[in-house]
Amino acid sequence: MAWYFSDGGRRKAGFLGKTRDCAARALAIAENMSYTEAYKLVAQANKDAGGKKSAREGIMKNVFHKVLVQLGYQWHSAPKYDGRKARPRDFKLEGVIIARQAKHFVAVINGDCRDTWNSSHKMVYGYWKKQGIQS
Repeated sequence: MAWYFSDGGRRKAGFLGKTRDCAARALAIAENMSYTEAYKLVAQANKDAGGKKSAREGIMKNVFHKVLVQLGYQWHSAPKYDGRKARPRDFKLEGVIIARQAKHFVAVINGDCRDTWNSSHKMVYGYWKKQGIQS
């Protein structure tokens, strides 16, 4: 299990400062799309749900879920383990997923977190995986 720093192209796209944009970051990383494109998708979905046209202040899981379903992802509950909860390392055979953690979304590739901070210790409630993609 490891963590690799990735901002999903945020800095390269000219976005600066601290923000709670984990949905846009995770989407950009998992889809290998530009941060700007991911940000626009998430921000528009937030606006369509009655919020601001922004992804800077966090996105509700139901809003992010709609974006991911439109892109062909399917939700899966995290596996249950005797005596412990699922962590990103438990998904090393899943390929590319977007994991939902407490107040956070993170791209996980072969069990390794890709994000601006190390959330590999946090439990995973469930994850989205693109349909038809085999490990």
